[in-house]
Amino acid sequence: MADWTELSYAVVDVEGNGHQPPDLVELAAVPVVGGVIGEPVSWLVRPDQAITPMARRVHGISNKAVADAPVFTDIRDDVLKALDVSAFVAHNAHVDAGVLRRKMPDWTCPEVFDTLKLARRFMPDQMSFRLGSLVEALQLAEGLPHDVRPHRAGYDALVAARLFVRLATVAGSLEGLRGLPPEGGTDETPALF
Repeated sequence: MADWTELSYAVVDVEGNGHQPPDLVELAAVPVVGGVIGEPVSWLVRPDQAITPMARRVHGISNKAVADAPVFTDIRDDVLKALDVSAFVAHNAHVDAGVLRRKMPDWTCPEVFDTLKLARRFMPDQMSFRLGSLVEALQLAEGLPHDVRPHRAGYDALVAARLFVRLATVAGSLEGLRGLPPEGGTDETPALF
């Protein structure tokens, strides 16, 4: 069996402008290499459309806060560098990957691990699988800097990285993380007769 630490991961969180489909206003990526959580990188981004009042209430990022921020094309190369890994990780990953695919249509998303799906598989007794609920239940925010807060990309990516490492450790192997049967096993239901 392969050790899950053999892959390099980028744990990502995006904050959107509240439109459908959402445009990017903040992005953070936290590397996980050799099973160790690295230093996060984050960017504020000036979206093509203004941030809606509802989105501002969620993440607290105002249009004024991003008025002098770079547009996505100005940070694209740095984002691609942060995403140059074996696997992409996020909580409810299809949303984050979808935003990035729209911003970078030529980007090939690596293998995806969704901490929401992993938590449902490895922690089925949880009352809620929302990131905030899992952070509270597992005390994933302990020791984080005081200047990061929920619903901001840096905070959410850091706690998702902590959640991912915990879940990957429970999975015990890359095959376990992927939901594959152990080596030599079969995924077919055994015959009853």
